[in-house]
Amino acid sequence: MSEHFAESAAQLAGLAAQGLGWRPDTFWAATPAELALSLAPLAGASPAPPSRAEIVRLIAKDASHG
Repeated sequence: MSEHFAESAAQLAGLAAQGLGWRPDTFWAATPAELALSLAPLAGASPAPPSRAEIVRLIAKDASHG
């Protein structure tokens, strides 16, 4: 087993455990496609950062309430 594979597998197993609640046997029984499909919602879970216009609008809104 190469070090790169072992390191990548350990990172993915940790992500599956933390993000999906998978136990090691579930991780090792999953195919790469199943893992990718299961992790896809986690990868896209972060909302896009606000635009400059949205920030300016929020600052103006906050200032008007102060």
